[in-house]
Amino acid sequence: MALELRHLRYLLAVAEQASFTRAAERLRISQPTLSQQIKQLERTVGAQLLDRTGRTIRLTDAGEAYAHYARRALRDLAAAERAVVDVADLSRGHLRLAVTPTFTAYLVGPLAAALHIHHPGITLDVREMTQDRIETGLLADDLDLGIAFHASHLTGITPTALFTEHLSLVTGIDRSGGTDTRPLPVRDLAAHQLALLSGDFATRSHIDAYFTDHKVRPHIAVEANSIQALTEIVQRTDLATVLPDALTHEHPRLVPVTVEPALPARTVALLHRENAYQSAAARAFIGLIHDHIRSRDYAPA
Repeated sequence: MALELRHLRYLLAVAEQASFTRAAERLRISQPTLSQQIKQLERTVGAQLLDRTGRTIRLTDAGEAYAHYARRALRDLAAAERAVVDVADLSRGHLRLAVTPTFTAYLVGPLAAALHIHHPGITLDVREMTQDRIETGLLADDLDLGIAFHASHLTGITPTALFTEHLSLVTGIDRSGGTDTRPLPVRDLAAHQLALLSGDFATRSHIDAYFTDHKVRPHIAVEANSIQALTEIVQRTDLATVLPDALTHEHPRLVPVTVEPALPARTVALLHRENAYQSAAARAFIGLIHDHIRSRDYAPA
């Protein structure tokens, strides 16, 4: 029997579902057909790939080894198919981009607009997710590019530094008419009520570490899982928050407050899978990213 791609997909579906029944439903084929195809695959490779003796189906040791290369083969084939349809003149194309939530607020909009203006034939799929999910998605070839922060990355992820992001304490418009521009000592923040991002944001972890380092216990009155919500809250209350400078500068109703010592900066990075095929659409988008950074005069990385 000649090995066909469907056999690889069938094996991986059974392994992921741990069940012939669920895998057959997902594949939209009958369970007897699926079972027969897996047995044919096992005869072809000369090894038992699935352990059927337990309550759930699982890969044998040989199956684990085979599945590893099957996943790689299917991933490489998908990349090859994209390479074939990739159009170098950028009249059409598709780009899968993921960003951490902070960048949805100030970076995705201008980049998407620039892509649409310069290359209207390219479709853009933007997903907002945590950095660990971005890196996993890149390794699985579910994404083309990611924008996150330079940190300790998974093996196989290549980061390219883009710019340095600075954070500042932010309030609404100063209604007091005061002119005191002296930096606010970090210890004085304990007396201010804050609205901050929730704990599932990397930015919140960054802020919490800053307070911990300086032995400050902030009074957090509001937690939100949306930067847009924070900007709306701060503009309408006397609460303060912490936001990237690039975002604050685009909101005339937000006022940055200098804190001493300053909140630590961090490096924004473009992420991609090492040695991954890079489409014409991805290359064009990377060029637009660098053009945007230069035009906004962001701090160099």
